[in-house]
Amino acid sequence: MNFLKKILKTSRTEQDGIFFSKIHKITGFKPQNLEVYQRAFTHRSANKTDEQGNTISYERLEFLGDAMLGSVIAAHLFNEVPNQDEGYLTKMRSKIVSRENLNNLGKDLGLIELVSGKVVSQKQFGENIYGNLFEALVGAIYLDRGYLVCEKFIHKKLIAPYVDIEKLEGKIISYKSLLIEWCQKNKKVFEIKTGQEESADVQKHFWAQLYIDQKLVAKARATSKKKAEETASKRAYFSLQNHIEVKKK
Repeated sequence: MNFLKKILKTSRTEQDGIFFSKIHKITGFKPQNLEVYQRAFTHRSANKTDEQGNTISYERLEFLGDAMLGSVIAAHLFNEVPNQDEGYLTKMRSKIVSRENLNNLGKDLGLIELVSGKVVSQKQFGENIYGNLFEALVGAIYLDRGYLVCEKFIHKKLIAPYVDIEKLEGKIISYKSLLIEWCQKNKKVFEIKTGQEESADVQKHFWAQLYIDQKLVAKARATSKKKAEETASKRAYFSLQNHIEVKKK
């Protein structure tokens, strides 16, 4: 309670003090500019604007955080695997900052609980909200505390617990790309048909049907066109696994 009272002396509201405490717990350090973190967790649906009339949301900070993650991860890989070329480093960086990894990290940190907006259900945000918020948080840390603190946070929260070079080398990040490559090498016709389901639900759903040589191999449905395509591709991959050679690079 004494800690919270101390925070409230420099905060405008009790809610600010509670938000400060949560950010402190997640990051491990005290925010200097609380407003930038509040922006990192403001959803567009909140309909907030700044003094110039610009929309306040986490999206611009998400862009900045994405760039920071790419920079820190690139430097880490450059130092950790000095015997590999540019192509290898690029693929490994993509695997580390994949939506799957960032979404899992965002969930582990409970970032969705800090979001302010008019969306009444977490399901309405979509799966990628977790990774988007993590990127926005990284962007906020960079603006608030600078590169070195941001780099330390990325190492502690992402690299140390999630990055295993040997395991990542064999991880497939896009089943769709893998199947397209296999079809091209084996002179097969690859095709995915997609569409949006008609529904009165707020959450949209899309379907995908994957064909190889005009034969339906797999189908799927998901909350985005891209996710439906990837899920169908993954199912197709496992049904054809005995025929596909996966080269680990």
